[in-house]
Amino acid sequence: MNQKITEIVEKMVLPILKQEDLELVDIEYKKEGSNWFLRIFIDKEQGVVDLDDCSKVSELLSKELDKVDPIANPYFLEVSSPGAERPLKNEKDLRKAIGKHVHITTYEPIENQKVFEGELLSFENEVVTIKEAKKVYKIPYKSVASARLAIVF
Repeated sequence: MNQKITEIVEKMVLPILKQEDLELVDIEYKKEGSNWFLRIFIDKEQGVVDLDDCSKVSELLSKELDKVDPIANPYFLEVSSPGAERPLKNEKDLRKAIGKHVHITTYEPIENQKVFEGELLSFENEVVTIKEAKKVYKIPYKSVASARLAIVF
């Protein structure tokens, strides 16, 4: 059910984002406590998503959601930036993050560890290469459970 709703909403929001020169990072539809939330995370190729971007997308998407009405129960719509630790959801995101500091977790241990944080050196031939301290790891893409940008302190 939740996946079907996110798929419907994705089809609705993509034309809006294209019109506004924005990109979709992620969609969440989930229950927290007694409330349902529909969260749309957006980004810009150049620059930073601001409050005006989020407000405009929220307004336009609200109109579309009211027309189609794909969600039966009451919910809160939230449109926001993914933040500084943006998730890297697909191969395109990983390629754009080359040279940046990332946090990667894997499904199974690779060289006795499942969590890696360091500079993303490359993503070629379905292999993610990350430099953590002075060691370089080659991680098969199919083994990546999650990846995100990471802030260096």
